[in-house]
Amino acid sequence: MLVFGRNVLKEVDTKRVRKVYLANTVKDKSVLAYLKEKKLKYEIVSNDFLNEMTKLNHQGVVIDIYDYTYYDLKSCLNEEFIVILDHLLDPHNLGAIIRTCECAGIKSIIIPKDRSVKITETVMKVSCGALENVKIIMVNNLVETIKKLKKENFFIYTADMNGRPYKECDFTGKKVLVIGNEGKGISRLVLDNSDVILQIPMYGKINSLNASVSAGILIYGMLGD
Repeated sequence: MLVFGRNVLKEVDTKRVRKVYLANTVKDKSVLAYLKEKKLKYEIVSNDFLNEMTKLNHQGVVIDIYDYTYYDLKSCLNEEFIVILDHLLDPHNLGAIIRTCECAGIKSIIIPKDRSVKITETVMKVSCGALENVKIIMVNNLVETIKKLKKENFFIYTADMNGRPYKECDFTGKKVLVIGNEGKGISRLVLDNSDVILQIPMYGKINSLNASVSAGILIYGMLGD
């Protein structure tokens, strides 16, 4: 997997780095000094060479890393707050939600194995290194996962426009926030297995928010901030 940028270089776990490609046009000497300090394998190449590797803004730095290794459900059962993404498809949304979770101190995000965005180069770029501090857990079935979490005393809060205003809810105890697909929203079986349906009040003419924006509002609302 390829990821890009000077900030990402310094935030990614060095154990995951295969090789770094550095453009000969990069003037910032601290980048090369960092590569040498961390004893990372690197190659200095032309900017055109990097442009052939990716069409994204690489800032003269392309990092070849090992593919992401997903976690299992057992790794998050002792946590207080987990986020579930119900078949999210946009890598930009996933990257932004990972970044929000990291900033809010949430350590785990659950995604389904099928019909869902995975960890890609774009996700890594948008998350700005936050992925190194947030576990992505992949499961076969979201409904069965929710049932297992309930047995572990998690309360399931799901975001949907037909729910209760989130400011009226009590979020004490172990909790899960479920965010739905960008177009279809929350699947019926997930709704049926939720404890509380949460709504973000809308005061304009548009009746929905971007998935990552909704996640940000609800995460901090549930934390009491």
